[in-house]
Formats: sequence, C-alpha cells, structure tokens
Amino acid sequence: MRSIKSKKCKECGGNFTPFKTTQVVCGAKCAAKLAEAKVWKEKKKVMIENTRTRTEWLSLLQIVFNKYIRLRDANKPCISCDRPLGAKFDAGHFFSVGRYPNLRFCEDNVHGQCVHCNQHLHGNHLEYNERIQHRISAFNYVVLMNKRGDALKLTLDEIKELIKVYKLKIKEHGK
Repeated sequence: MRSIKSKKCKECGGNFTPFKTTQVVCGAKCAAKLAEAKVWKEKKKVMIENTRTRTEWLSLLQIVFNKYIRLRDANKPCISCDRPLGAKFDAGHFFSVGRYPNLRFCEDNVHGQCVHCNQHLHGNHLEYNERIQHRISAFNYVVLMNKRGDALKLTLDEIKELIKVYKLKIKEHGK
C-alpha cells in the first residue's frame, strides 16, 4: 500500500497528512473558515449582481457579444480589406453603436475587422458596405437597412438573458 503524501492546507497554508485523498484542509477550524469564505464569496457575488446599473449590464453584454463575434469570425478575413485576421482584431459594427444603438447586438451588423480598418480608417465603411452584402446575403442586408429606425428597449432581465445566450454560444463555439 502506498504512503499518503502530505498536502498544503488551502486555508492556513500548513502541511498536513490527509486522512482521505480528497481532504483539502488540515482540520475542523480550517474547514469552518474555508466554508465561511465560500459563503461570503457567494453573498458578495449576489450583492455585486444586485447593485449593477443597466449601463454596467449593457457593458458586460457588449463584452460577451464581441467575444462571440471574434470567435465566430476567427477564420474569416477582415470584412473591409479581405486580409486575414491576425490574433488581435475587432468586432466592427457596420452601423455605429453611437448612431444606431438598436443594432448594437445585431449579429448581421457586426463582423470581424482588422484593427487598422476599424480604428485607423474609422471602419473603412465603403469597403465594408461592399463585402457585407456577400457575407450576410442581399435579403439580410435589406433587413438590416430597415432595422435602423427601430428602438432598442432591453429590460434588465432581457440583458441578463442575452448574456447567458452569448456565453452559451461561446461555449458551444469553443468545442
């Protein structure tokens, strides 16, 4: 039978010989402290979630949405200049978020764009316009054009749901 190796306690950091292979703390006091810390971590997470503003939730959604777009378009060329996208590229909006906030989370409006086109050429809009029609189809392009006047009125629950949806899409796309 093998001898049991000593472990480092997750709470106090001291070395101990565990009774079971799954044991992570040296004793009852450390176990209680570790359990308290875990409960506090959960309470803190709920408190932070409840004190976030709508703007903060939208910002989180934008981050998750952009991450999904980057994963979706990782193997495609830049929508504007057709050059291969490197390791770092942007999720470029065809219709800007500032002028058309209703299209902020429209997948047909956002595509992988190299940093040069998106940031230095201000979106390279003329080239983007030519290539977007081929990427999303002529019909979807017309639908996108007609969506410009719609209002974006997402409730907090809808924003939270969209965050879950895009996190799930990211998880599925990563497989």
